[in-house]
Amino acid sequence: MMRMQKDVHLTGKDLTDMVQLRPQDVGKYAIVPGPKDRLETLLKKIENPVKNFTFMEYSMYTGTLNGIKVTAINGGRFSTDTSITTEVMCNAQIQNIIRVGTAGSLDENIKVGDIFVVDEVIRGDGVTPYYVNKDFKTVAGKKIADTLFEVGKGMGLNIHRGKAWTTDALLRETREIVEAKRKDGARAVDMVSATLLTICQTYNIKAGSILAISDNVVTGEMGFMNPAYYMAEANLIAIALEVVKKLEEK
Repeated sequence: MMRMQKDVHLTGKDLTDMVQLRPQDVGKYAIVPGPKDRLETLLKKIENPVKNFTFMEYSMYTGTLNGIKVTAINGGRFSTDTSITTEVMCNAQIQNIIRVGTAGSLDENIKVGDIFVVDEVIRGDGVTPYYVNKDFKTVAGKKIADTLFEVGKGMGLNIHRGKAWTTDALLRETREIVEAKRKDGARAVDMVSATLLTICQTYNIKAGSILAISDNVVTGEMGFMNPAYYMAEANLIAIALEVVKKLEEK
């Protein structure tokens, strides 16, 4: 039997080279929504966005915001696709990455339409065990998380912060599992933050995650048809853009 010829079949650098992306092509900052429709909304707020690449279902653009070079990419909805796009961003040497996503609340006091800033993550995804050991502490970049929270608070929004739990098993959020994560301090649950933040940490890239609350796992409320949720999604983009400007000033 022939032995595998390379140590790693496909690396993040290989992917970045494949889409012909260079550090000079991207911004110092990246804002990363999950779905394409949220990316399209973001692109309307960035001046003169130029497409860097389209690969499979992912598209990256780079433009400016008040003269600041900013990159936008639909980074994926789940841990596996998030790992691919995060590797590309890190290998392109983007220095600050902000995820704008969605989460379920694990706290009866965090309502549909509220916003949650991630400080730390309980990793329940299937990707990060291939990157780090079980004792690794996944955290957001403090300056990014603090600025996200300050900007949201300054806009008068219902915004919270703290520990999140990332899971790959959306349909297995059982009472037993959820209560155990709540006991460990989790106040929100998503399917991306652990992967993005962990990979960025391994590359020493600063990253943050800000999430619109779409449903409440504790009360059973579903808010996907609630206008407050869609308002929160729009507010995420406004917050992220303002944070880029403030980080550039600091």
